[in-house]
Formats: sequence, C-alpha cells, structure tokens
Amino acid sequence: MQPRLSLLLSILFSLPIMTALGLQAAAAEKAHIAVAANFIEPARNLVKRLEASSEHRYTISFASTGQLTAQIMQGAPYDVLLAADDEHPAKLIGQELALKATRFTYARGRLALWAGGTPISPEMLRANPPQSFAIANPETAPYGRAALQSLEKLKLADLLSSRLVKGNSVAQTFQFIASGNAGAGIVALAQLHDQPRASYWPVPAALHDPIIQDAVLLARAADNAAALAFLTFLKSAEARAIITGFGYDIGGGV
Repeated sequence: MQPRLSLLLSILFSLPIMTALGLQAAAAEKAHIAVAANFIEPARNLVKRLEASSEHRYTISFASTGQLTAQIMQGAPYDVLLAADDEHPAKLIGQELALKATRFTYARGRLALWAGGTPISPEMLRANPPQSFAIANPETAPYGRAALQSLEKLKLADLLSSRLVKGNSVAQTFQFIASGNAGAGIVALAQLHDQPRASYWPVPAALHDPIIQDAVLLARAADNAAALAFLTFLKSAEARAIITGFGYDIGGGV
C-alpha cells in the first residue's frame, strides 16, 4: 500500500464517527459487506442504524469465514470483511487483498450448547446423548473449531464423534437444531439472544481458544466512502452497545 494512502486511512480511522460521516455525506456510495455467519443479525442491526443517519447504502452477504475468504480470493466484489477470527483477515492482508491499517477486533465470540428450546447441559448429554449433534465445520468455520475444542475439554468428543453433523456455517448449524434435524449442538451465543436463558448452556470461554473476530477493509474498496464509514461506525459506542447486546464480548481490539 502506498505511504500516502496508508496515512490517509490512519487519519480517517482516528476521526470521531460524526466527523467521518459528515465528510462523506456529500458523496453517498454503496458497499458490500461480507459477514461471518455468526454475526448476521448484529450486522443487519448495524447497517439499519447507519443507513438511518447516512446516505450510504449497504448490501450484506454471509457465510462461514473460510467460505468468504475463498470467495474474496476468487474475486468476489466485497468491500469489507467481518470475520469470525483473526487468521483469515491476516491471510488476506498477506496476499495484498486487504489493507493492514484498517484491521481491528470488533467482537469476541461466545458459544452456547443448545437443544432447540429443551433444557440442556453437558451432564444431560452424557446421560442421554442425542442421535445427532450439530457443530459448524471446523475446517471452514472458527465457531466450529471452538466447538470441537470445547467438546474435547468437556470430555464429550469421543461420545459424540459418530453423531456429529457439521453445518457449512454456524447459521446452518443453528437451522439443523431449530428444525429438529439435530437433537442438540453448539451454536453462537449471539444466535440465542431472544431465547429463554433456561433453554441453553453458555460454554465457558476457557474451554476453547478465544474467538477473536476481526474486521478489515478490502483493497478494492480503498477509496469507497461507504465502506470506510461502516468500519468507522463499527468502532463507535453506539455500535459497541449493539454488539454487546447480542452477547459478544468486546475488549482490547479497537
């Protein structure tokens, strides 16, 4: 990245949100946000809130982080990536497909054990394991990798290994359980924000590697005012309140 462009991005990302939006109001643009499946509902809320105070407009696409990264490497026309880890944004930066100066941690994910509304706990799983247990694919979804680590720490991995059903993303994993096609599984805690607290078991964060979720501006969008405004808004107190309201942790990344 050119030194002048790097300096410009650093200056922009240090501006207060209202200043940034004010500078861009005269030139409304569109941006396409690629969103990790666990974050789709918060992303929709964030876009709705930003569009209400800005002339910019946004399109959201979601899939597992691995799938989105593969699409970006194949030329998908995304402008911003909201990943479910910090590894894939770093990979895109290394291939000069994303801009290092714009990368930051917007959320830290949490997991939950869920059985579609029926009370569930590790002890219940040991006593009466379901015929099928859903997690996201650990090969492409960071939430799936964390779920597998959690099962190993809970000493449930061997018991459930032959019963595992793997979703392409944590969104599909949620659907497996919600539809009854899987008796239970591990999903993102954020997906259960409107569910009764008694219907799920929050997985302690100590049972898996931290789910550090990074955002980054893609190189193709270096001069896209809408994409820059979205990332600036993502750092604001208003956006952070929305994110924590869905059950994410925030700390140390912005």
